[in-house]
Amino acid sequence: MRLHKEGIKMIPLMAVFTGGLYVLLYWLIPFAAVQIILAIAAVIFMVLVIRFFRDPKVITPPRDGVVYAPAEGKVVVIERVYEGEYHKDDRIQVSIFMSPLNVHVNRSPVKGKVDFFQYHPGKFLVAWHPKSSTDNERTSVGFKTENGVNILMRQIAGAVARRIAFYPSIGDPMEQGTSVGFIRFGSRVDLFLPLDADIKVKIGDLTKGGETEVATLK
Repeated sequence: MRLHKEGIKMIPLMAVFTGGLYVLLYWLIPFAAVQIILAIAAVIFMVLVIRFFRDPKVITPPRDGVVYAPAEGKVVVIERVYEGEYHKDDRIQVSIFMSPLNVHVNRSPVKGKVDFFQYHPGKFLVAWHPKSSTDNERTSVGFKTENGVNILMRQIAGAVARRIAFYPSIGDPMEQGTSVGFIRFGSRVDLFLPLDADIKVKIGDLTKGGETEVATLK
């Protein structure tokens, strides 16, 4: 299993913390049965941490006009909204919620270039809260396709997430499905698409980053 670079940084720290906590509880609770349970819990916890930082190989078929899911998760919002940061007009918002069990690698939804980037500090409301898109810690990333269509991707921290990473810079070329970022421990990604986009998903659908077609652009 390939690990994301965020995990290579984080897993050793979590292992030290888990090991230290286990040793402390081992000496404080001198009962063999409890110690065995604690050891099993520590192993399970570390397995989940390692699994969280997995970075599976994704092959994204290049298709003109297709907007791919930027993340693995569940579609929780499809609605018309006013997007006032990048487009400054009405857009179709498609939101994907990522639970701690999902792959948390974020991928470029389109081919083109990074046209805009803005980081916003903020709150840590649960990721499915209606105001999380505007009140939570987040990054806003604008993409311009080769056909000149602009879309916005917003990475949003949730109640548990405490780090949002986006690696490319403004002007960098993007291919569909390219790994561009990571959100740690439960979060959400919003897409803001043109009103005439043909939406291919519905509420409750499960997506895979770089594989599921979210919409096609005209």
